[in-house]
Amino acid sequence: MPDLAQRHDFVLIFDVKNGNPNGDPDAGNLPRLDPETGHGLVSDVSLKRKIRNYMEIAHRGESGRAIYVQEGAILNEKHREAYRAIRPGEKVDGAKLNPHGDEEADKLRRFMCDNFFDVRTFGAVMSTGINCGQVRGPVQMTFAQSAEPIVPQEISITRMAATTAREKEERREGEADDDNARTENRTMGRKHIVPYGLYRAHGFISAKLAERTGFSDDDLALLMEALEAMFEHDHSAARGEMATRKLIVFRHATALGNAPAHSLFDRVKIWRTFKGETYEPGSERLDNAPPARAFSDYAVTIDRENLPDGVEIIERL
Repeated sequence: MPDLAQRHDFVLIFDVKNGNPNGDPDAGNLPRLDPETGHGLVSDVSLKRKIRNYMEIAHRGESGRAIYVQEGAILNEKHREAYRAIRPGEKVDGAKLNPHGDEEADKLRRFMCDNFFDVRTFGAVMSTGINCGQVRGPVQMTFAQSAEPIVPQEISITRMAATTAREKEERREGEADDDNARTENRTMGRKHIVPYGLYRAHGFISAKLAERTGFSDDDLALLMEALEAMFEHDHSAARGEMATRKLIVFRHATALGNAPAHSLFDRVKIWRTFKGETYEPGSERLDNAPPARAFSDYAVTIDRENLPDGVEIIERL
Protein backbone atom coordinates (compact mmCIF):
# COMPACT_ATOMS: atom_id res chain seq x y z
CA MET A 1 0.00 0.00 0.00
CA PRO A 2 1.61 3.30 -1.05
CA ASP A 3 1.85 6.01 1.59
CA LEU A 4 -0.42 8.98 1.20
CA ALA A 5 1.17 11.45 -1.22
CA GLN A 6 -1.26 14.38 -1.05
CA ARG A 7 -2.38 16.61 1.80
CA HIS A 8 -6.10 16.64 2.60
CA ASP A 9 -8.28 18.89 4.74
CA PHE A 10 -11.94 18.23 5.44
CA VAL A 11 -15.10 19.69 6.94
CA LEU A 12 -17.38 17.31 8.84
CA ILE A 13 -20.96 18.47 9.50
CA PHE A 14 -23.22 16.32 11.68
CA ASP A 15 -26.33 16.81 13.76
CA VAL A 16 -28.05 15.54 16.89
CA LYS A 17 -31.75 15.43 17.72
CA ASN A 18 -33.05 14.85 21.25
CA GLY A 19 -29.76 13.48 22.48
CA ASN A 20 -26.50 14.29 24.22
CA PRO A 21 -23.68 14.27 21.65
CA ASN A 22 -20.86 14.62 24.20
CA GLY A 23 -21.49 14.94 27.93
CA ASP A 24 -19.14 16.82 30.25
CA PRO A 25 -18.32 14.65 33.30
CA ASP A 26 -17.31 17.75 35.27
CA ALA A 27 -20.79 19.25 34.76
CA GLY A 28 -23.05 16.33 35.63
CA ASN A 29 -22.88 15.03 32.03
CA LEU A 30 -24.43 18.22 30.67
CA PRO A 31 -23.83 18.57 26.91
CA ARG A 32 -20.56 20.42 26.41
CA LEU A 33 -20.90 24.08 25.50
CA ASP A 34 -18.97 27.32 25.28
CA PRO A 35 -20.12 29.28 28.35
CA GLU A 36 -19.47 32.64 26.64
CA THR A 37 -21.44 32.00 23.44
CA GLY A 38 -23.73 29.11 24.33
CA HIS A 39 -22.57 27.15 21.28
CA GLY A 40 -22.44 23.39 21.72
CA LEU A 41 -19.12 21.53 21.63
CA VAL A 42 -18.09 17.96 20.85
CA SER A 43 -14.50 17.03 21.65
CA ASP A 44 -12.06 15.67 19.11
CA VAL A 45 -11.55 12.69 21.44
CA SER A 46 -15.25 11.84 21.19
CA LEU A 47 -15.15 11.93 17.38
CA LYS A 48 -12.02 9.77 17.27
CA ARG A 49 -13.70 7.29 19.61
CA LYS A 50 -16.57 6.89 17.13
CA ILE A 51 -14.13 6.34 14.27
CA ARG A 52 -12.35 3.66 16.30
CA ASN A 53 -15.65 1.98 17.20
CA TYR A 54 -16.72 1.90 13.56
CA MET A 55 -13.41 0.38 12.47
CA GLU A 56 -13.68 -2.27 15.17
CA ILE A 57 -17.20 -3.19 14.05
CA ALA A 58 -16.69 -3.03 10.29
CA HIS A 59 -13.12 -4.31 9.92
CA ARG A 60 -12.40 -6.47 12.94
CA GLY A 61 -9.93 -9.26 12.23
CA GLU A 62 -8.53 -7.67 9.08
CA SER A 63 -4.76 -7.45 8.89
CA GLY A 64 -3.36 -4.09 9.97
CA ARG A 65 -6.75 -2.76 11.07
CA ALA A 66 -6.76 -3.62 14.76
CA ILE A 67 -7.62 -0.85 17.25
CA TYR A 68 -5.12 0.11 19.94
CA VAL A 69 -7.34 2.25 22.22
CA GLN A 70 -10.25 -0.05 23.06
CA GLU A 71 -12.66 0.03 25.96
CA GLY A 72 -11.27 -2.13 28.75
CA ALA A 73 -8.02 -2.83 26.90
CA ILE A 74 -4.70 -3.11 28.75
CA LEU A 75 -2.39 -1.00 26.63
CA ASN A 76 0.82 -2.46 28.04
CA GLU A 77 -0.22 -5.92 26.88
CA LYS A 78 -0.46 -4.58 23.33
CA HIS A 79 3.01 -3.10 23.75
CA ARG A 80 4.18 -6.53 24.90
CA GLU A 81 2.96 -7.98 21.58
CA ALA A 82 5.44 -5.72 19.81
CA TYR A 83 8.31 -6.90 22.01
CA ARG A 84 7.40 -10.55 21.40
CA ALA A 85 7.42 -9.90 17.66
CA ILE A 86 10.86 -8.29 17.55
CA ARG A 87 12.44 -10.47 20.27
CA PRO A 88 11.32 -13.96 19.21
CA GLY A 89 12.10 -16.65 21.77
CA GLU A 90 12.95 -14.15 24.51
CA LYS A 91 10.84 -13.76 27.65
CA VAL A 92 9.24 -10.33 27.80
CA ASP A 93 7.11 -10.75 30.92
CA GLY A 94 8.51 -7.88 32.97
CA ALA A 95 6.44 -4.98 34.24
CA LYS A 96 8.87 -2.59 32.56
CA LEU A 97 10.52 -2.98 29.18
CA ASN A 98 12.62 -0.57 27.17
CA PRO A 99 14.11 -0.85 23.69
CA HIS A 100 17.79 -1.66 23.26
CA GLY A 101 18.87 1.29 21.19
CA ASP A 102 17.33 3.41 18.46
CA GLU A 103 17.06 0.61 15.92
CA GLU A 104 14.88 -1.52 18.17
CA ALA A 105 12.82 1.53 19.15
CA ASP A 106 12.11 2.11 15.45
CA LYS A 107 11.07 -1.53 15.02
CA LEU A 108 8.68 -1.28 17.97
CA ARG A 109 7.04 1.86 16.60
CA ARG A 110 6.82 0.31 13.16
CA PHE A 111 5.12 -2.80 14.58
CA MET A 112 2.52 -0.65 16.35
CA CYS A 113 1.89 1.45 13.24
CA ASP A 114 1.66 -1.56 10.93
CA ASN A 115 -0.80 -3.45 13.12
CA PHE A 116 -3.02 -0.75 14.67
CA PHE A 117 -5.09 1.50 12.44
CA ASP A 118 -5.60 4.20 15.06
CA VAL A 119 -1.86 4.41 15.90
CA ARG A 120 -0.81 5.12 12.32
CA THR A 121 -3.82 7.42 11.88
CA PHE A 122 -4.02 9.49 15.08
CA GLY A 123 -0.69 8.65 16.70
CA ALA A 124 -0.21 7.52 20.30
CA VAL A 125 1.92 7.90 23.42
CA MET A 126 3.12 4.35 24.12
CA SER A 127 5.72 4.92 26.83
CA THR A 128 3.62 3.56 29.71
CA GLY A 129 5.96 1.16 31.49
CA ILE A 130 6.38 -1.22 28.56
CA ASN A 131 7.88 1.39 26.29
CA CYS A 132 7.07 1.49 22.58
CA GLY A 133 7.80 5.20 22.21
CA GLN A 134 5.57 7.88 20.72
CA VAL A 135 4.00 8.33 17.31
CA ARG A 136 2.67 11.60 15.92
CA GLY A 137 -0.30 10.81 13.72
CA PRO A 138 -1.06 12.41 10.34
CA VAL A 139 -4.78 12.84 11.06
CA GLN A 140 -5.92 15.49 13.53
CA MET A 141 -9.36 16.91 14.24
CA THR A 142 -10.72 19.98 15.99
CA PHE A 143 -13.54 20.27 18.50
CA ALA A 144 -16.89 20.39 16.73
CA GLN A 145 -19.01 23.50 17.39
CA SER A 146 -22.70 24.03 16.80
CA ALA A 147 -23.84 26.51 14.16
CA GLU A 148 -26.09 28.27 16.70
CA PRO A 149 -26.30 28.37 20.50
CA ILE A 150 -27.92 25.31 22.06
CA VAL A 151 -30.28 25.13 25.03
CA PRO A 152 -29.68 21.82 26.83
CA GLN A 153 -32.74 20.39 28.55
CA GLU A 154 -32.80 18.29 31.70
CA ILE A 155 -35.39 15.51 31.53
CA SER A 156 -36.60 13.63 34.61
CA ILE A 157 -36.85 9.87 34.26
CA THR A 158 -38.05 7.12 36.58
CA ARG A 159 -37.31 3.43 37.04
CA MET A 160 -40.17 1.19 38.07
CA ALA A 161 -38.10 -1.92 38.73
CA ALA A 162 -36.42 -2.42 42.12
CA THR A 163 -32.75 -3.30 42.49
CA THR A 164 -33.15 -5.71 45.43
CA ALA A 165 -35.94 -7.61 47.15
CA ARG A 166 -35.57 -5.34 50.20
CA GLU A 167 -36.05 -2.23 48.05
CA LYS A 168 -39.16 -3.78 46.53
CA GLU A 169 -40.60 -4.48 49.98
CA GLU A 170 -39.82 -0.93 51.17
CA ARG A 171 -41.60 0.49 48.15
CA ARG A 172 -44.62 -1.71 48.77
CA GLU A 173 -44.82 -0.65 52.42
CA GLY A 174 -44.53 3.05 51.58
CA GLU A 175 -46.83 3.03 48.58
CA ALA A 176 -49.91 5.23 48.91
CA ASP A 177 -53.05 5.37 46.85
CA ASP A 178 -52.36 8.71 45.15
CA ASP A 179 -50.08 9.06 42.11
CA ASN A 180 -47.73 11.56 43.77
CA ALA A 181 -46.77 9.10 46.49
CA ARG A 182 -46.24 6.35 43.93
CA THR A 183 -43.88 8.61 42.01
CA GLU A 184 -41.87 9.37 45.14
CA ASN A 185 -41.31 5.64 45.68
CA ARG A 186 -39.79 5.19 42.24
CA THR A 187 -36.09 5.58 41.50
CA MET A 188 -35.67 9.01 39.95
CA GLY A 189 -32.98 10.04 37.50
CA ARG A 190 -31.99 12.77 35.05
CA LYS A 191 -30.86 12.83 31.46
CA HIS A 192 -29.69 15.81 29.41
CA ILE A 193 -30.58 16.36 25.78
CA VAL A 194 -30.04 18.87 23.00
CA PRO A 195 -33.39 19.24 21.16
CA TYR A 196 -31.47 19.90 17.95
CA GLY A 197 -27.96 20.97 17.06
CA LEU A 198 -25.96 21.12 13.84
CA TYR A 199 -22.22 20.74 14.50
CA ARG A 200 -19.15 21.42 12.39
CA ALA A 201 -15.61 20.04 12.85
CA HIS A 202 -12.45 20.44 10.80
CA GLY A 203 -9.87 17.79 10.02
CA PHE A 204 -6.28 17.82 8.76
CA ILE A 205 -4.42 14.98 7.05
CA SER A 206 -0.67 15.49 6.64
CA ALA A 207 1.01 13.53 3.86
CA LYS A 208 4.42 14.24 5.39
CA LEU A 209 3.47 12.72 8.73
CA ALA A 210 1.83 9.83 6.87
CA GLU A 211 5.31 8.93 5.54
CA ARG A 212 6.42 8.26 9.13
CA THR A 213 3.49 6.07 10.18
CA GLY A 214 2.65 4.29 6.92
CA PHE A 215 -0.80 5.87 6.63
CA SER A 216 -1.81 5.00 3.07
CA ASP A 217 -4.38 5.80 0.41
CA ASP A 218 -6.29 2.71 1.57
CA ASP A 219 -6.28 4.05 5.13
CA LEU A 220 -7.62 7.37 3.85
CA ALA A 221 -10.50 5.54 2.16
CA LEU A 222 -11.24 3.72 5.44
CA LEU A 223 -11.18 6.99 7.37
CA MET A 224 -13.65 8.60 4.96
CA GLU A 225 -15.87 5.52 5.20
CA ALA A 226 -15.84 5.78 8.98
CA LEU A 227 -16.62 9.52 9.00
CA GLU A 228 -19.63 8.90 6.78
CA ALA A 229 -21.04 5.92 8.69
CA MET A 230 -19.77 6.14 12.28
CA PHE A 231 -23.02 7.47 13.76
CA GLU A 232 -25.06 4.70 12.10
CA HIS A 233 -23.51 2.19 14.50
CA ASP A 234 -23.42 4.42 17.57
CA HIS A 235 -27.13 4.92 18.23
CA SER A 236 -28.24 4.84 21.85
CA ALA A 237 -31.00 6.31 23.99
CA ALA A 238 -28.53 8.82 25.44
CA ARG A 239 -27.29 10.10 22.09
CA GLY A 240 -30.66 10.36 20.39
CA GLU A 241 -30.47 10.66 16.62
CA MET A 242 -27.05 11.59 15.24
CA ALA A 243 -26.01 11.56 11.59
CA THR A 244 -23.24 12.78 9.32
CA ARG A 245 -24.85 15.35 7.04
CA LYS A 246 -21.92 16.65 5.01
CA LEU A 247 -18.33 15.55 4.43
CA ILE A 248 -16.41 17.98 2.24
CA VAL A 249 -12.78 17.15 1.42
CA PHE A 250 -10.15 19.50 0.00
CA ARG A 251 -7.49 17.45 -1.78
CA HIS A 252 -4.18 19.13 -2.55
CA ALA A 253 -1.93 18.23 -5.45
CA THR A 254 1.19 18.09 -3.28
CA ALA A 255 2.29 16.64 0.05
CA LEU A 256 2.83 20.08 1.60
CA GLY A 257 -0.41 21.50 0.25
CA ASN A 258 -1.40 24.25 -2.17
CA ALA A 259 -3.40 26.61 0.08
CA PRO A 260 -3.86 27.36 3.80
CA ALA A 261 -6.47 25.15 5.43
CA HIS A 262 -8.32 28.07 7.03
CA SER A 263 -8.92 29.75 3.66
CA LEU A 264 -10.39 26.53 2.30
CA PHE A 265 -12.62 26.01 5.33
CA ASP A 266 -13.96 29.56 4.87
CA ARG A 267 -15.46 28.41 1.58
CA VAL A 268 -17.93 26.18 3.43
CA LYS A 269 -20.79 28.18 4.94
CA ILE A 270 -23.71 27.12 7.09
CA TRP A 271 -26.81 29.29 6.68
CA ARG A 272 -30.06 29.37 8.61
CA THR A 273 -33.19 29.14 6.45
CA PHE A 274 -36.52 30.79 7.27
CA LYS A 275 -39.53 31.21 4.99
CA GLY A 276 -37.51 30.32 1.92
CA GLU A 277 -34.70 32.80 2.64
CA THR A 278 -31.20 32.16 3.98
CA TYR A 279 -29.53 34.18 6.71
CA GLU A 280 -26.31 34.18 8.70
CA PRO A 281 -26.87 32.30 11.98
CA GLY A 282 -27.50 34.91 14.66
CA SER A 283 -28.96 37.44 12.22
CA GLU A 284 -31.46 39.89 13.69
CA ARG A 285 -33.91 38.80 11.00
CA LEU A 286 -34.15 35.45 12.74
CA ASP A 287 -35.33 36.98 16.02
CA ASN A 288 -38.92 35.94 15.33
CA ALA A 289 -38.01 32.61 13.76
CA PRO A 290 -38.70 29.37 15.65
CA PRO A 291 -35.66 27.43 16.87
CA ALA A 292 -34.07 25.01 14.44
CA ARG A 293 -35.33 21.48 14.90
CA ALA A 294 -34.14 19.73 11.71
CA PHE A 295 -31.35 19.77 9.14
CA SER A 296 -33.84 21.30 6.69
CA ASP A 297 -33.70 24.48 8.81
CA TYR A 298 -30.15 25.01 7.49
CA ALA A 299 -28.41 25.24 4.13
CA VAL A 300 -24.76 24.39 3.43
CA THR A 301 -22.97 26.11 0.55
CA ILE A 302 -19.50 25.64 -0.95
CA ASP A 303 -17.72 28.46 -2.76
CA ARG A 304 -16.05 26.83 -5.76
CA GLU A 305 -15.07 30.06 -7.50
CA ASN A 306 -11.39 30.94 -7.99
CA LEU A 307 -10.21 27.78 -6.28
CA PRO A 308 -6.43 27.84 -5.67
CA ASP A 309 -4.38 25.95 -8.23
CA GLY A 310 -3.77 22.37 -7.17
CA VAL A 311 -6.79 22.13 -4.85
CA GLU A 312 -9.76 19.87 -5.62
CA ILE A 313 -13.08 19.81 -3.74
CA ILE A 314 -14.61 16.39 -3.16
CA GLU A 315 -18.14 16.49 -1.73
CA ARG A 316 -18.57 12.99 -0.37
CA LEU A 317 -21.95 13.68 1.26
